[in-house]
Amino acid sequence: MNTTDNNQIYIVFNAAAVAAALFLLSLSLWLAPVDLATKGYWGMGIVLLIGSLVNLVKYRMDARMQQDVVRQIEAARNEKILKEYVSTN
Repeated sequence: MNTTDNNQIYIVFNAAAVAAALFLLSLSLWLAPVDLATKGYWGMGIVLLIGSLVNLVKYRMDARMQQDVVRQIEAARNEKILKEYVSTN
């Protein structure tokens, strides 16, 4: 198995876990012995929490990718400087 297959397995597992959690949370919200307004308030909280978590993961991933790009640029610059130094001597 290569890395892509391993990542796909984790993605499918996490997607299934999120789907199961949302289903069970929705079921417990539906069966909760409270009035509709309270259920709506809880539901909004759940939706906003999920949106916040998605944004958090996206921005952390963007920051990591930006760091990788900066690291690659610095490595290329250092390699160019070394080549120029070696070629002049």
